[in-house]
Amino acid sequence: MATAEALDVRNVTTIGHVDHGKTTMMDALLAANNIISTRMAGKIRYLDSREDEQERGITMESSAVSLRFKVVERSPEGDPCPKTYVVNMIDTPGHVDFSSEVSTASRLCDGALVLVDVVEGVCTQTVTVLRQAWQDRLRPILVINKFDRLITELKLAPIEAYHHLSQLIEQVNAVMGSFFASERMEDDLRWREERERRLAAKKESHAEQVDATVNEEDEYQEKDDEDIYFAPERGNVVFASAIDGWGFRIGKFAHLYAVKLGIKEANLRTVLWGDFYLDPKTKRVISHKHLRGRSLKPLFVQFVLENIWAIYDAVVTNPNPDKVSKIITTLGLKVPPREQRSKDTRQLLSLIFSQWLPLSTCVIQTIVDVVPPPSAAQRIRIPKMLYPDIYESTIEPKNKVEEDLYSCNDSPDASIVALVSKMFAVPTKELPGKKKKSLTAEEMRARARAAREAHAAAAASAIAGSSESAPSEASSAPLEEAMRKVELEEKLEDAPDAGEDDADETLLGFARIYSGTIRTGTTIVCVLPKYNHVLGPAHPRNAQHVVTTQVEELYTMMGRELVPVESVRAGNVFAIRGLEGKVWRSATLCAPSASGVVDASNLEEVKDCLVNMAGVIRYAAPIVRVALEPEHPADMPKLVRGLKLLSQADPCVEIFQQKTGEHVILTAGELHGERCIRDLKERFAKIEIHASKPIVPFRETAVKGVDMAPPKTPNAKRGTMHGAAAHDLVKFTIRAAPLPPVIFEFLVDNLAILRRMQQERKAGEEDGTGGEEDGAEDEDFDMQGEYIKKPTIKAEQFWPLLQEKCREAGGEWADIVDKIWEFGPQRMGSCLLIDSRPAVPNSLKKRMAQVRAREAAKEHDSLAGVFDAHLETGFQLATFQGPLCAEPVEGMAYFVESLVLDRAGIEEEQVQNRTAHLTGSFISAVRDACRNGLLDWSPRLMLAMYTCDIQASSGFFVHIIAKQTILMHLLLADVLGKVYGVVAKRRGKIVAEEMKEGTEFFTVRAKLPVVESFGFADDIRKRTSGAASPQLIFSGYEMLDQDPFWVPTTEEELEDLGEKADRINLAKAYMDAVRERKGMFVDRKIVEFAEKQRTLKR
Repeated sequence: MATAEALDVRNVTTIGHVDHGKTTMMDALLAANNIISTRMAGKIRYLDSREDEQERGITMESSAVSLRFKVVERSPEGDPCPKTYVVNMIDTPGHVDFSSEVSTASRLCDGALVLVDVVEGVCTQTVTVLRQAWQDRLRPILVINKFDRLITELKLAPIEAYHHLSQLIEQVNAVMGSFFASERMEDDLRWREERERRLAAKKESHAEQVDATVNEEDEYQEKDDEDIYFAPERGNVVFASAIDGWGFRIGKFAHLYAVKLGIKEANLRTVLWGDFYLDPKTKRVISHKHLRGRSLKPLFVQFVLENIWAIYDAVVTNPNPDKVSKIITTLGLKVPPREQRSKDTRQLLSLIFSQWLPLSTCVIQTIVDVVPPPSAAQRIRIPKMLYPDIYESTIEPKNKVEEDLYSCNDSPDASIVALVSKMFAVPTKELPGKKKKSLTAEEMRARARAAREAHAAAAASAIAGSSESAPSEASSAPLEEAMRKVELEEKLEDAPDAGEDDADETLLGFARIYSGTIRTGTTIVCVLPKYNHVLGPAHPRNAQHVVTTQVEELYTMMGRELVPVESVRAGNVFAIRGLEGKVWRSATLCAPSASGVVDASNLEEVKDCLVNMAGVIRYAAPIVRVALEPEHPADMPKLVRGLKLLSQADPCVEIFQQKTGEHVILTAGELHGERCIRDLKERFAKIEIHASKPIVPFRETAVKGVDMAPPKTPNAKRGTMHGAAAHDLVKFTIRAAPLPPVIFEFLVDNLAILRRMQQERKAGEEDGTGGEEDGAEDEDFDMQGEYIKKPTIKAEQFWPLLQEKCREAGGEWADIVDKIWEFGPQRMGSCLLIDSRPAVPNSLKKRMAQVRAREAAKEHDSLAGVFDAHLETGFQLATFQGPLCAEPVEGMAYFVESLVLDRAGIEEEQVQNRTAHLTGSFISAVRDACRNGLLDWSPRLMLAMYTCDIQASSGFFVHIIAKQTILMHLLLADVLGKVYGVVAKRRGKIVAEEMKEGTEFFTVRAKLPVVESFGFADDIRKRTSGAASPQLIFSGYEMLDQDPFWVPTTEEELEDLGEKADRINLAKAYMDAVRERKGMFVDRKIVEFAEKQRTLKR
């Protein structure tokens, strides 16, 4: 079995906010393909194959299914011509915790069905998935789902529904317009910089032509934004109700009414949506300018909405069998009388609509019309995947591989290029080759016949009597032998193969082939994400990022089923077996032709066909950490093996081992963490596991407080610390100071650039190729929960703009840029080590310039250089584990004011081989001095924060048409009060609140500390009886403005709070909790209320 040609293939993903009906709509498409029953569509949620997905009613893993549809098209002569299309659909989750699944799916598709709930409208995750589709250059189709809610819940009139739909489409288009505007601004800036560069180059080459001008063709090229918007008349908007199984586009009704109205179908399609009306006298279509005060209904209301409202009114709202039968007759539908008399109104409604406006037909026709085939889509999408920094929509191919990729060439001599966007685990027993074969009808009849014969023989032997027992036993022996043989055959069928690996889970690659034809048994090259195509496969830095493997099996994915195929042609989505142990999460599979790699030991021969398209952008940074340990210590190897499998099978989870030996998993949120632990227990490790309470990262910093204690070092600036090591062999002075907000915010916004600088330095130290990035990862977090945003500036602008920010801060900060020695923690944080000694300072800026120029660093004093490096190590340790609770430090600057070496004493120590003691003592002294310098100010904790979007609904409300306002029932105020109560209880703060006009929904945006967020979703649902649902998105760190060491001292404070400060010090409570978890000393009173009498009974 082989897959379809690229021209007849469409690759589409369903994206949208949680609970907007993606999986329900997929059920309707599966029912049209006879995979599930039509009656079960919308109820079974076939693609939610996990047990917890069915329990919770949400999708957690993306699922793919290949569907075949026959579409009747018109030949050039005008004759009907049936054509079969293969539509590869990928259903994705809408919950923010699983947004990485959306990223992996969108890399493999050419189009996207963007589902929006007609009542809830554009939500937070809707914007996120639209941005993902925009960045991956997918062709989107807007599906306005749950249309029935306008009739049954909101009870809107058709004209009100029309205005509501217009506003909704406008909201979605506003989001698309914002993406276009931001991209055009970047293009404009890039064009201006390029123009200035060309002008400068021209002036240098033609010195005499000082007033050189730019050629006419260099003018800025404007781009048209017309094709990015959703418009019903253009056919890229579907109105649907997936639960009732119907959907339509404007073209459907234009086709129905074109003959009746005597208007061309194409003309009617353009006026059926918008402010166009039918003049009852002239029977002509007029615009709003010619209304002349008449109150006419828009065409969309008159011809579309009123018909749909009439059916819902006759079937559901005010059941009327006579009216229903009249509608069925008028529409020419075939509904049995028994079904018309049915009390199940939803089933009758589904029967009528599924024949009149079938959802599957509408969606598939839209996909065929709007989404381009792979051969056309790849010409637009592949350049962006190969060259992420380009801004042109299309570029010319530079070599044969790119020609094959752009044209989606599937010929035998075309290069094989396939992208594995993620790995997923499948139980080994569920693979097609391992499943127990179902018996055919003939085999079942043979077994039943054998059972009947055995029963008859047993009955005959019982009747025969004891005198004939010996012959009876002899006669029944052959039959018993036959029955034993049947049982033995069944056992052999159930038993696994002798040579089969005993692994319970098999890892498969979730992939799409972009060019060539891949076959089972072919040897291919796996190019891993960190591969640098500039250096080639033989380079030492690339050696570990290129591996060869053999394709064991290829499968077409059918939801929870896998169908084995012999080959897959370009443009198709498929699953591949044989990458386990070779590919961690994502990779690009390459080969020069369909025959594969001939000599796997010499990859230089296939260098030209190796490309790197892997790497996935993640929007939900893993912020929640959980430490795991097995219930029985002997099961530790199983836990380690299970964690490794989980890390490969889930693209968003991160796993590492702490210095304490604990195994920790980082997850995107509470729900994601629960799923990972469940998978470990039931699938990957299959052992009982103890999970710690969620570990949330904090940050430490200091500010200039109001009432601070006197400085620890007298006659010196605050934060100054004198230190010495090993009997005063090394003396130093370090001064700590909080960074000005302007510098701190600039560094936090551009942490990605600091990470890139660190990678450049590392590469320069390894092999002198500074400037080449070490396969920069696409991750936007690190193991410590650091949140790294997309940089606001370019890398080359970092130092000049930092200089501007320092001058803006003024004072001693104005000239520190050339004195910045290092950033911390981990050489890429928002803390600064500044060399303010009178001699030539250590300057990171100059070192980076030397690395880029590939110059060797000039060493002036080897001994001083060694201790400078040790001092830097002490600074990194101090900022990596701060003094409050050993969490990373942010927003502090450490000025090195002096470093005095006793050279004679140090040489004596070296002679006596005590250098290790000296360096260890010095590093510890620097670390303690930095920590004490921070404590000399007013220390603060910084909390990880969630942005929380809560949608609350009242359940019912009253319309007042006058003044276009809506009076909400008092129940909404009750729901909002409970929402505010839960947020306040968890120390959150309300940021904004907005009511969606014309609906019962109220959107509340709040900031909530991550440490207080566990159980928040369940709590808010319980308190509001399910009327409010939150979405939590990590948004960085915010300072808790409270000193953890503060105690009441003044008379007013003692009078207000009492000696024991009855109001809890929140910062101290957080700090003590972290210290206790890490096994550090906690300053806590053993007896809290000693004066209160206690008895043994109490």
